[in-house]
Amino acid sequence: MEKTLAIIVTYNRQKLLSECIESLRRQSHSLDKILVINNGSTDSTEQWLTNQKDITFITQRNTGSAGGFSTGIKWAFENKFTWMWCMDDDGYPKEDALENLLSAAEGRDLTLLNCAVIDKENKKSFVWKTGEYKTLQDVDTNIIEGIGHPFNGTLIHRKIVERVGVPQSRYFLWGDETEYYYRITRKNKIPVCTVANSVHYHPSTAFSIKQDWDYLSGWKMYFYVRNRFHIHKTKFSSRFIALVNYLCFVAAFAGIIVLFQKTDKIKKLSFLFWPVLDAFTNHFDATPPAILVRLKTGRNRSWVLSLNIFFQSLMLKLFTPSLKSNQEAVNAI
Repeated sequence: MEKTLAIIVTYNRQKLLSECIESLRRQSHSLDKILVINNGSTDSTEQWLTNQKDITFITQRNTGSAGGFSTGIKWAFENKFTWMWCMDDDGYPKEDALENLLSAAEGRDLTLLNCAVIDKENKKSFVWKTGEYKTLQDVDTNIIEGIGHPFNGTLIHRKIVERVGVPQSRYFLWGDETEYYYRITRKNKIPVCTVANSVHYHPSTAFSIKQDWDYLSGWKMYFYVRNRFHIHKTKFSSRFIALVNYLCFVAAFAGIIVLFQKTDKIKKLSFLFWPVLDAFTNHFDATPPAILVRLKTGRNRSWVLSLNIFFQSLMLKLFTPSLKSNQEAVNAI
């Protein structure tokens, strides 16, 4: 008998989490289990979860969305669940979302299925680009092939996990879901689709890298830059093409800092070398507190040293055989 569970990753957003949980309880197709991965929340999340008798939860140190979904999907796989419905704590599904997803999933075990991710305020606009459609009213088919936005109501069959593995916990956030998406759809040639009548409400995303960000608190930029290289390695079959695309991304990012940032341009350009070097040398030990300390103390390498290490790493990437990380994720389960 097929079993379905929801996996929610949360960190310090107890009110939003409870809103998500309530929507899961009201699903027209009942879930067999609700699993919450609590990433070391310091608010009232732990106490609230303890009082919810119908929820299974795992509390762990904060490993970001990457570590949260890695833990959750691995747990679900080991506990023999068939379908894993993954979402963050800041969104929630419409009451018939799971029913419509499972209906669309018939005969599609090896398809990555996703809800239509809709702005939770206006209830009609797609949060991210979904085909050529801007609103739900524009959609003229129930199955939008070739596009999905994990982890926002993403339905994964255990057969996919068996083949692909789990998300890479070492990415922490900002890119972990994209790497997993490309590992499923590009590396393993598994089709993906968005189910239009299965709606997941999510806050609109207003972030733009052109906006002036605060240098001293901009720790997320580290993961944004570092993880992009690993996304490209998964997205492109050619190592050289992945490297060229990443270098173009870094050059464009530096240009955006020069042209659009209003504060701390030199510091931001200097900081940029750190995540790039860590990407090239496969360093994954940076944590948000460590990044913040380095930003506040100004312990960035000199330009000369950074450039020297940068070009050494670049040469290694060009002329040293690559090591596959795909198998690590499969072995994790």
